[in-house]
Amino acid sequence: MSPVRDSDRHERTVHLLEHATGTLATAAISTMEERLAWYRSMPPEQRSWVGLVIQAGIAAFVDWYRNPGDARPTPTADVFGTAPRELIRSISLQQAVEVVRVAIEVVEDNVADVVGEEDAPAVLEGVLRYSREVAFSAAHVYARYAEARGSWDARLEATVVDSLLRGEVDEDVRSRASALGWTDQNGVAVLIGRPPSASDGTVDAIRRSARKAGYDVLTGVQGDRLVAVLGHVEDPVKAADCLVTHFGDGPVIVGPLVPDLVSANISARAAVSAFLAAGGWPDAPRPVSSSALLPERALSGDEEAVRELINEVFLPVSEAGPVVLETLAAYLETGASVEAAARLLFVHPNTVRYRLRRVADVAGLMPTDPRDSYTLRIALSLGRLNPPSYD
Repeated sequence: MSPVRDSDRHERTVHLLEHATGTLATAAISTMEERLAWYRSMPPEQRSWVGLVIQAGIAAFVDWYRNPGDARPTPTADVFGTAPRELIRSISLQQAVEVVRVAIEVVEDNVADVVGEEDAPAVLEGVLRYSREVAFSAAHVYARYAEARGSWDARLEATVVDSLLRGEVDEDVRSRASALGWTDQNGVAVLIGRPPSASDGTVDAIRRSARKAGYDVLTGVQGDRLVAVLGHVEDPVKAADCLVTHFGDGPVIVGPLVPDLVSANISARAAVSAFLAAGGWPDAPRPVSSSALLPERALSGDEEAVRELINEVFLPVSEAGPVVLETLAAYLETGASVEAAARLLFVHPNTVRYRLRRVADVAGLMPTDPRDSYTLRIALSLGRLNPPSYD
């Protein structure tokens, strides 16, 4: 057959395919309605988007088949540029591949009727070549979207964490947190520490560890601080233990437990205060609760820590009776010696021991423990400097 006649025959095939584009697209849509339950359950608008993709895909194939040459087809813009970006959020990559598969099967089943038995093999070869590129293009589109979505999520999460730290929590912030996977479970605590020197992947690692342990998490790096807001927490220090290895050198502070995300700034404020004051206790455990650093926080000027030491430590001891307070003061002033305190007070050492146990009962701090003794000494000094009615 002459080259001219081959050209005419090819043009005739293209012409027949062009006229059959609408019919093939309709057949593909009907087949999807029969086979794909997820497609049948989609809203009409989204189904129309899928229909646009199919029509665009078939039309783009015909346009390429008109003069394929040796060029590799690049259908990304032609096929996926017709539907809104929302379609990518509506169907998964696996579902997109199912759409391509159905369209190929429909063309294979009907191509002989459209172009004739003699020309069908050449068209089928082109269909297979083009459909492979469509599948690759779909994967590329979804990969780009996932990358863009990841960047968008990271920026959104950073904004939410910043709002929580500043106490600016409204319905918009709660809605954004929900979009990031926050389930609004009771029990929230904030962790603060240094980011590791190589912080790439740290945020993702924290998310994985927190979710594996059953906690909601919002996290991000803010300047020289790595912040994690945990939800569904019962024991803040236990929760922090799951994540401490993801932080860099230095203290890892966990704020007090608060009931919900709206109150997260209370936990964050205590954690930030303790983080700034942690240098005063270089041997602090890691992680350490913000309440364990109350003395250092008070010395650094944190008025909330001052109030807490007075209200939670000094006043309970004072209200336990003057002899209990006097005994604690004598014990601390004599270098934490029971015998020396007993001689100073003219009482038996067992009496001193009994009264010190009363201190532990009412304040939750054991005077014979070096760290607790330090906290009691700071609280005693603060209480003496402020009247009992201080709040």
